[in-house]
Amino acid sequence: MNLDLIIVFLYSYLMGSIPFGLLITKIFIKKDVRNIGSGNIGATNVLRTGYKTLAAFTLLLDMFKGFLSIYITSLYFKELTYLAGLACFIGHIFPIWLKFKGGKGVATYLGIIFSLSLNFGIVFLLTWLLILFIFRYSSLSSIFSSLIVFLYSCFLINVTLKLFLFILFVIILFTHKENIMKLINKTENKIKL
Repeated sequence: MNLDLIIVFLYSYLMGSIPFGLLITKIFIKKDVRNIGSGNIGATNVLRTGYKTLAAFTLLLDMFKGFLSIYITSLYFKELTYLAGLACFIGHIFPIWLKFKGGKGVATYLGIIFSLSLNFGIVFLLTWLLILFIFRYSSLSSIFSSLIVFLYSCFLINVTLKLFLFILFVIILFTHKENIMKLINKTENKIKL
């Protein structure tokens, strides 16, 4: 097996596995975010602690690890950029430090797509904000926005990029399966703006 593949996968996965939401809440408010709200370690659940600054900090750090994994790989292993993004994304969702129970991957996904294309990031954010403003569901905004980014990529020539974004979209659907059921049953929590 190619040693570069192993190196890229390992550092990207381990970077993705850093549970910033958990670390931030334990450090600053001495609470385990997994015992709050949905039990998720992501920024949306950190927001449920009532500390908007900590939620924003979590969002930025989770984005940063996605961005950084792509950036480092583009410098040293350019042909393995998509592997780095996928490994970091999987690391966030299935972190080795938390018995493979992590976040839903949206913030890390956002960092990944911003590092690939500023346009992808803008398309995601504008769609996310529009859907949130209309429906008030973070989960619906995330699912729909990642779908729109994939559909946007279909107008581009790069077939590998399209496949990569489709795989990430499918994984986001998977991580939001409980939210999808709650949306269907009209029991999903709305975000207060």
